[in-house]
Amino acid sequence: MPSHETLFTKAARRHVARLAQVIAPAAPGLERKFLALLRKRRYGAVERRALMAISPCAAARLGSIERFLDQVEYNGRRLAKCNLSPDAAGEVLRHFDEMLEPLLQGRFGPSLEQLQWATLLALERAYYRVREEESQALFGIYRAGAEVADSGKLSQRLVRLLAHAFRARAGGLLVKEGELDRELRQPLYIEQGTPEERWIADPALRGRYASYWSYPLNGSTALQLGFPVPYPWLPRELELMEAAAEHFRKARERALLLEEVERLAAAARQAEDDERRRIGRELHDEAGQSLLSLRLQLEMMERGADPPMRASLQEARGVLERTVVELRRIIAALSPAVLERLGLARALRLLAGRFGRTFPAGVRVRIAGRLEDLPPSLQQVIYRVAQEALQNAAKHSQATVVRLSVMRADKVIRTRISDNGLGFEVGVTAKPMSFGLAGMRERAALLGGKLTVRSARNQGTTVILELPLNSA
Repeated sequence: MPSHETLFTKAARRHVARLAQVIAPAAPGLERKFLALLRKRRYGAVERRALMAISPCAAARLGSIERFLDQVEYNGRRLAKCNLSPDAAGEVLRHFDEMLEPLLQGRFGPSLEQLQWATLLALERAYYRVREEESQALFGIYRAGAEVADSGKLSQRLVRLLAHAFRARAGGLLVKEGELDRELRQPLYIEQGTPEERWIADPALRGRYASYWSYPLNGSTALQLGFPVPYPWLPRELELMEAAAEHFRKARERALLLEEVERLAAAARQAEDDERRRIGRELHDEAGQSLLSLRLQLEMMERGADPPMRASLQEARGVLERTVVELRRIIAALSPAVLERLGLARALRLLAGRFGRTFPAGVRVRIAGRLEDLPPSLQQVIYRVAQEALQNAAKHSQATVVRLSVMRADKVIRTRISDNGLGFEVGVTAKPMSFGLAGMRERAALLGGKLTVRSARNQGTTVILELPLNSA
């Protein structure tokens, strides 16, 4: 849209200035008639003040076209928030022009017409800016509900969005453990120094601003905004607040459900880990001890057996020893007790060493930063991911070199397992990575991290795990 400066030529400005000089002496009487008309048509006080401020009498009083059009835009915003369209405002202003006819007697027709046109243009601009701002605010709230899974962060983002939308100086949330007080369950407009100011909960808000809004978002939460001037809300602002509250309620319910799902998933993972430990202990204490006892008995039988029988017993003892090794591998996979005994760094080195002894690929390990003080939940996920990635490399990659690195920074710990093997097309088949890493991806997500798999045929595979250090 054109700026105020480009709407009028120098000649047009001179003619409008002369028009203003003619109107100025009669302005008080014209405004009384106009005010009577507005009351007759049952316009409210806010609408009456705004319509009076955009009349030709207001232009005559200000004496500056730019200042007048700025005033039209400001009051046009207020009319838009009162649900009064530019067409309706224009229709009322035409009645004011009829009041001017006896005064002007046909003079200044082009100047009055150009002033009318500029006024309507400024009203249109104000109206659509208000609607655009409302749309942006609602879209921002909808987007926040879709993007933010944490109910606390969602509430903070809502405060910022609505404070910006309503041009508040500051804002906050009043959250009660039970239900809100009866007075707070309804929209409140509060001015500084009144008894109702006690309902502003945040000391950073209370007493510092000229006026406040308090609006209940649900049964236990109220949004409270502070304004530097007395600013009662207008009908459209109240409608926007209700729409925002409805979006907030739905988004917060969704966020709380997601939090509950994550909590249950974490509890399920913990129960799974506990069950793995129990099964691992029973295998170690029962089956493991029985197999070791059987191995000892076979050795004793070998010593006193005839040569033909001794050969058979040696073969049976070999099978038994391989079974013990496999049982130990299964126990380690079920419950990495080595983490509790040795810590993550040594456990990873032992894991890599066992992989190097079992498979032909060489393993290079690099660990940077302290790992001993990491929370157990992070250590377990890192160990499990490394374990699963190495197993997949052994089964599918045909790699000759595997690299395992763990790097700790200020806010994140990064684990990387890469090989130079056959690779695969990510997304085409899940077989090379099995379902194990899918489970690890879920575990990483529960801790606020992410697990990424990169691979291509004949270009190897890389597994990257990133976990925030504060996730536990």
